[in-house]
Amino acid sequence: MSKTSLKIGPLPDKTPQKLTVLVDPSLAAELEDYARIHSEIHGTDVPAAALVPLMLETFLASDSGFRKARRSLPDISRSTG
Repeated sequence: MSKTSLKIGPLPDKTPQKLTVLVDPSLAAELEDYARIHSEIHGTDVPAAALVPLMLETFLASDSGFRKARRSLPDISRSTG
């Protein structure tokens, strides 16, 4: 084993996890509209399903109450993203 040390350690597991979510028809329509608008603005077709994880990440990152409360949870096999 090499004694070389790098500032960047082993990469975390980035294997996508499948999560099935049911949404109301009105929310599904809004997500599709968002995807259409996003595609028009950026010139690349992106399905709503590809945008939802980014939307959730943005929402969770912006919720300071969640971040504060999460720090008090036991650290049992959860990522610290």
